[in-house]
Amino acid sequence: MAFNTSILKRRRMEWVDYLRGIAILLIVYRHVLIGIQRGNIAVPQILVDANMVFYSFRMPLFFILSGIFISQSLAKKGVEKLIGIKFEKLFYPYLIWASIQITLQIALSGVTNSNRTLNDFTYLFYQPRTLDQFWYLPALFNTTVLYVLLKGKFRIPNGVQLILGLGLYFLSPYFQSISMMSDWMSFYFFFALGDAISEAFFRPASQRFFKHPASLVLIIPIFILAQRYYLQHNLGNLATISDHMSRPDYLHHIHDQIDFLFIALVGCLSMFILAFRLQSLRALSFLRLVGYHSLYIYVMHVIITAFVRLSLIVFFHINNPVILLCTSIVFGVTLPIMFYNLLIRDNILWFLFAYHKRKPRVAAATAKDVPTPVAAAS
Repeated sequence: MAFNTSILKRRRMEWVDYLRGIAILLIVYRHVLIGIQRGNIAVPQILVDANMVFYSFRMPLFFILSGIFISQSLAKKGVEKLIGIKFEKLFYPYLIWASIQITLQIALSGVTNSNRTLNDFTYLFYQPRTLDQFWYLPALFNTTVLYVLLKGKFRIPNGVQLILGLGLYFLSPYFQSISMMSDWMSFYFFFALGDAISEAFFRPASQRFFKHPASLVLIIPIFILAQRYYLQHNLGNLATISDHMSRPDYLHHIHDQIDFLFIALVGCLSMFILAFRLQSLRALSFLRLVGYHSLYIYVMHVIITAFVRLSLIVFFHINNPVILLCTSIVFGVTLPIMFYNLLIRDNILWFLFAYHKRKPRVAAATAKDVPTPVAAAS
């Protein structure tokens, strides 16, 4: 087995890996489902609804998780060094793997459901939303850079950062034509919120709340009601700025954004509580393994799942959406983990994720081996 299961024995913050594992599985689910739908295969409505539910909190969760650790990282590294680290961990893999994916999509345009041209390479620098899953990495990088500069250089307090984040959130629809702008604007608030709550988050009383079984019992009905409202009001398909600028119901759009913000926060709180309960129970430990490798899964899974889906359809004549979905998810998660452990961990293809060759990891990790969230890659 190529999986590096030794990470499960390290003294890490296990709840972080659980959270990342949950979030990356939901991401893979969404992209596999979209691929199946683009192939003109009918998908049961319950699977579509599940995708919408996951979408309501999945990406805010990653930004909050990254924000929780940003002050700690800033104190240790300083502004300039931290920005350099983020560029190598976030923007560099984005450029490499988005280019690889675009190249493959162009070369295989006759058999895939993508419609790529050489012009898509220009989207790397201003419209990453069009590049499938990759928009998240530059969005997190841009968010981190601005936040670190404001906090480290200009000493902007957390309260002001939160207000700024809210303003950017409501203004973000006006910049959708340049998603390199609108993407980080949409999630800056969640990143700032993570930093704002970080001190209180690690207090013993807070930790007891997250770990207590009653917390999960109490949050479940709230989560269900919030998601039901989300589905009923179709908040996953908010109007684009080109739509609502010419409509008299502009304030209705703002109302939708407020609703989405509340629902996202309920979903994130629910996932935090779930992660702590899983840690306490030592349950579903495979999620920790998946979470530890989330960056590698994130950048590779669309390529792998597209190949798996096409293989099942073309060679095995399988068109059942459930079989396609489950099989693609399994391969989309496991193959990147194997790829990392076989070819990246031992510095064979190290340049695919960094421009500096990294030193081999020490076998015995210490209590300071605190994970930094990525696909969240904080």
